[in-house]
Amino acid sequence: MRLFGLEITRARAAAPLAPAARNTGGWRAVVREPFTGAWQQNAELSTETALANFAVFACTTLIAADIGKVRLRLVARDEDGIWSEAESAAFSPVLRKPNRYQTIQKFCEQWIVSKLITGNTYVLKQRDARGVVVALYVLDPARVVPLVTPDGAVYYELRRDDLAGLGLSALEGRDGVVVPASEIIHDLMVALYHPLVGVSPIFACGLAAAQGLAIQSNSARFFSNGSHPGGVLTAPGAIGDETALRLKEYWEANFTGVHAGRVAVLGDGLKYEAMTLTAEESQLIEQLKWTAETVCACYHVPPFMIYVGGAPPYGNPAPMFQQYYSQCLQSLMTAFESSLDEGLGLGKDYGNAYGTEFDIDDLIWLDHETKTKAAEGAIGSGAVSPNEARRKYYGLGPVAGGGSPYMQQQYYSLEALATRDADKPFSKPAPATPPRPALEPGDDDDDDALEAAFRRKDWGAVVHG
Repeated sequence: MRLFGLEITRARAAAPLAPAARNTGGWRAVVREPFTGAWQQNAELSTETALANFAVFACTTLIAADIGKVRLRLVARDEDGIWSEAESAAFSPVLRKPNRYQTIQKFCEQWIVSKLITGNTYVLKQRDARGVVVALYVLDPARVVPLVTPDGAVYYELRRDDLAGLGLSALEGRDGVVVPASEIIHDLMVALYHPLVGVSPIFACGLAAAQGLAIQSNSARFFSNGSHPGGVLTAPGAIGDETALRLKEYWEANFTGVHAGRVAVLGDGLKYEAMTLTAEESQLIEQLKWTAETVCACYHVPPFMIYVGGAPPYGNPAPMFQQYYSQCLQSLMTAFESSLDEGLGLGKDYGNAYGTEFDIDDLIWLDHETKTKAAEGAIGSGAVSPNEARRKYYGLGPVAGGGSPYMQQQYYSLEALATRDADKPFSKPAPATPPRPALEPGDDDDDDALEAAFRRKDWGAVVHG
């Protein structure tokens, strides 16, 4: 059969194929036990449950949205080794429109979301008759299984995925199809257990997420009870089980939930005593903040980015965003670029060396004052021309005469200064002072001599007189 321009044989592979590892993950993967024995009680923590935690949801969507909003561009390396934006009939179209139903922004977001949630991103290539990749589809990780032959060859088993074009007609009625690794772009998080299986941050912060959800659920039950803690009704003497059950049902029906706050009249020595700890006693806010900070630590997101705690006392926000980029986004973006470069075959069979690159200027926007100082310093140092600074910092077009970097005239190169110092200009004796002109008859004093020299246009005598 032929799938997306690739000829797939029914023989699959000559050697037997084995899954790379058990529980390779997926959109609905089980993260881990929220407590000992949870597996036996069918209380596993699923990915959907973890995503219900506000910190997990905030970190995942923040990272994906920030990378999605950065422009992904095709660049080419010139003879000086400088990478500049380029255009290619083979590569540019798929980078502008990766598939029939997604923009490049949503494609990048889905790529990162799949990687953060499951630890793995699988992208299926669609080729034309020339073998050029014309479409890319991010697959559901739950429907992909990496396979390895005894000799180390890597294949991927793809299950039915109608949105990616793997419907019944494409699979010819079979449950799945096996394709070689050359037709899949596999971007994975840190592989802790197997080189082909990435581990999601949720694996490490799953318990913190479960604890945060439990705190929120308990708080929701507390407030649904009119902000009144649970308690017990006590009697001075012994009461039968039937009487106790009747009193319990009566109390719950009339003084809990929406009826909380009503006046209860107790007789026969009955007394109500609260049992549940208050929010202050249980340090609810501190515990909830701790769970959110733990999630942020696993995602490498500064807590203030999801409004947990206060922001650092910086007058300029640029250092905060630089920290966020360097410790969280940079590795994800670099892995995205290298995986896409290899998957598209950039720089292999073409005259120029191509690559993909995120323009991080779209991520770190400078305020007007900082932007102006940066432009002024770049131009003044001769690093960029005025036109380059206008385009980079202000998005403005070129002006006449602004295409060349400028330096001040009195600046000298190090080579010129070294040549001057080689002649030892400071070790030469100072020039001798020219002698004063002899006084002619009638020049009785210094003033008369100076006046006489001026009349004779003897300027040296005028200066040194």
